[in-house]
Amino acid sequence: MIGQRALRVLAAAIACGAMPAVPAKVYAQDLPRVVSMNLCTDQMVLLLADPEQIVSLSRLARDPRSSSLAQEAEAYPQNAGGAEEIYLSDPDLVLAGRYSDKATLAMLRHLGLQVAQMPLTKKLDDIPAQIRQMGNLLRQPSRADTMARQVEQTLAAQPALTPDAPVAAFYYPNGYSLGVDTLGHDIVTTGGLRNLSQKLGRQNSGRLALEELVMNAPDLLVTTQPYRGGSRSEEIMLHPALAQYAQTDRMVYSSPDWVCGTPLALRAVQDVRRARNNIRHEER
Repeated sequence: MIGQRALRVLAAAIACGAMPAVPAKVYAQDLPRVVSMNLCTDQMVLLLADPEQIVSLSRLARDPRSSSLAQEAEAYPQNAGGAEEIYLSDPDLVLAGRYSDKATLAMLRHLGLQVAQMPLTKKLDDIPAQIRQMGNLLRQPSRADTMARQVEQTLAAQPALTPDAPVAAFYYPNGYSLGVDTLGHDIVTTGGLRNLSQKLGRQNSGRLALEELVMNAPDLLVTTQPYRGGSRSEEIMLHPALAQYAQTDRMVYSSPDWVCGTPLALRAVQDVRRARNNIRHEER
């Protein structure tokens, strides 16, 4: 049946209104033993695979600043992404991302291992197909289809974005802002906010000048929690012109839920929806 770690994660998503419960599935024999060398495939594996299938996960899997399932990943070995290490662990399947090291993947394929690369997720609507793709690779198609249908139903129930919706601006260290062609943009707009980048005609991500941000006066900032210690890249986030956003609770901090195309991205949508509703309540 579906692992306890997956049930805990899905229960948390259900609690915030992201998705309904997942029924159990009879355990299937002869499932592939899997090594994941990518943060996002780590999380897909944790959600869909049986524990006995997981040979190792990437080092980022246990990093709570990067992974939504860092605690669940503690139960499994880590790999450093090296071809020799992965080959010697004798997996049936190696899972990687689109931008995983090409030389390493070529070596693993040359050594006869099956390697599958998952695409970069740029839209929430891509997630169901990617869940099903992963389910087929892990030989967990029924479990994956149940999860994918839940995502589809949740997305279909989201209200349409209105032309007068509040405006959010992504503003990260060094003034980095996400463009339209990103998962973050889709999370924000699905949650009921317009992305300032789209208003400015910025398709791609890149630096947004502080002056331009202030002149456009977005209703809300999407940013990150600062790291411990000092950082010149983060100093811009402490500028007095941005203080009002923190003082008036007009900030949404993007968590690891924003990073990967998994059902957990629905929790990020709910965070945005709550922020949007708070803004509308204040306006009334």
